[in-house]
Formats: sequence, C-alpha cells, structure tokens
Amino acid sequence: MKVLVATDKPFAKVAVDGIRKEIEAAGFELALLEKYGEKAKLLEAVKDANALIIRSDVIDAEVFDAAKELKIVVRAGAGYDNVDLAAATAHGVCVMNTPGQNSNAVAELVFGLLVYAVRNFFNGTSGTELKGKKLGIHAFGNVGRNVARIAKGFGMEIYAFDAYCPKNVIEEAGVKAVDSVEELYKTCDVVSLHIPATAETKNSINYALVNLMPKGAILVNTARKEVINEAELIKLMEERADLKYITDIMPVANEEFATKFAGRYFSTPKKMGAQTAEANINAGIAAAKQIVGFFKDGCEKFRVNK
Repeated sequence: MKVLVATDKPFAKVAVDGIRKEIEAAGFELALLEKYGEKAKLLEAVKDANALIIRSDVIDAEVFDAAKELKIVVRAGAGYDNVDLAAATAHGVCVMNTPGQNSNAVAELVFGLLVYAVRNFFNGTSGTELKGKKLGIHAFGNVGRNVARIAKGFGMEIYAFDAYCPKNVIEEAGVKAVDSVEELYKTCDVVSLHIPATAETKNSINYALVNLMPKGAILVNTARKEVINEAELIKLMEERADLKYITDIMPVANEEFATKFAGRYFSTPKKMGAQTAEANINAGIAAAKQIVGFFKDGCEKFRVNK
C-alpha cells in the first residue's frame, strides 16, 4: 500500500516523521512530494498511489483521472473545498478531513487579530479593550468552541449562532445562543466567522447582514474567503467609517481594501490559521491514522463525500 504525501507547502519535518511512523508501522510505504510547483509533477506522482495526504493542494478531476489506484484522500485540516468531491465520488475515492486538529491554532489567531485591531493596529494612538465587548461566534464547531473558551478569559460577553448546532449545546458551553444570524450581528460588537464555504454560505456575509452591527464593530474572518461578498463589504465600509475588517485570508480585492480603508483593514499575506508547529503535527498525524484505519478497519468516520 503506497501513501503519498503531496504538499506544495510542506509539513514540518517533525510532522513528516510522525506521519512516516504511523504509515510504516502499519506496513505501508510512504512517498513524499514537496514543493512540487508544477501540477505535472503531482499528476505523475499520484499514478501508483493508493492513498493521498494533502494540505491546501488542489485535487481536481484531472488528478483523480491520473490516480488510477487511489482509494482515499485526506485533507490535513478542516476545510476541504480544495478537493473536487464530485470527481472523487465518481472515481470511487473516499475524501476525509481532520476536524479539530487546527482548532486551537485558528482560535488563538482570532484573538491575535482582535487585539491588533482594537489597539488601532499599534499605531501609537489610544485603542479600546476586549473586556466587556459582545462577541458573536458565527458557527459553533471546533474552532468556534475554542474561540468561546479563550473569549471567557478576556471577559467578553459571548453569543453564538449555528443553524446546525442545537441551542442547548451552545448554552451548555456557557455561551448565549441566539435565534437567527441577523440577531447575532445586531447584538455583537465583534463577529468571528467560522462557517465553511458552501453553496449556501458563499457571498452570504453581505451589506445587509454586516450593516446590522453596532457602531465601532469588527468583523473577523479566519474561515473562508468565498463567504465574504467583497463588493458589498467595500460599499458598506465606504459608507461606515466605524467598521473594521480583519482576516487571515487575503481578499481578491485586497489592494482596494488596503487603499481605501487604511487603519480599518488588515489581512495577513497568506492564510495563517493553521500555521503553528502544533497544528501542523496534529493534522498530519491524524491524517496518517485515518488512512491506516480506513485500510485496516474500513473506518470512514470523517468522510466528507458521498
């Protein structure tokens, strides 16, 4: 059984060592393709792979066509919109993610961004504090729960909305559950996005929704670029000089945001949520364990395609 780790942005060495230990202990072969740059190299490498571990690498129909022996792809991380699920299903390939492994890393970044924003991006002027502010968590999954945990330490009032999470589960975590997404935005000084990019959520963070937020509001996006309606957010920020937008996913219109909203907008150069040594190791080893479980026991617990 051949397991290929194909990462244009490689795992840390300690993560690769952990992956190798899991794979070889199961009697499988491990192959590495790192910093490959050209898609042709990926297409060649997957030809005889039975399993594939990736990060943000794009796995589309062309890759599945080339990978005749492929049975499983595991995305080391929570998001999996870089994998063509329909193509995977058509080729009989199981796709999994590794939910929860990056959650604390992303949640900590939320607060790094927030402190930076409320202190006016450290420009020397007097800012504000997070204590006492109302935080809205949009989607109460693994990351959202970690955000709530950290927010308690800051002394924030915490609210959450999740269409798929029962209110009692949210309340049991010491968080106030609201009845609608509109109520969340209307209530909270800060909203932190943790929704996936789906047909339902793409462009859903729009003018009408964000405009419900009170004066001096901050929108934080460590989820997905596609959920933001960039044109409408730009229009709103032009009209409302009190709004701030901070993200670790550079918008398509980054230059326009940066030019028009200096002092109210910040984006990291690349997605930073999972960029910690701990998250890197956790997600990689989890992916390896899931592949072993799939082949040894038929376990498909984290399957994301049908």
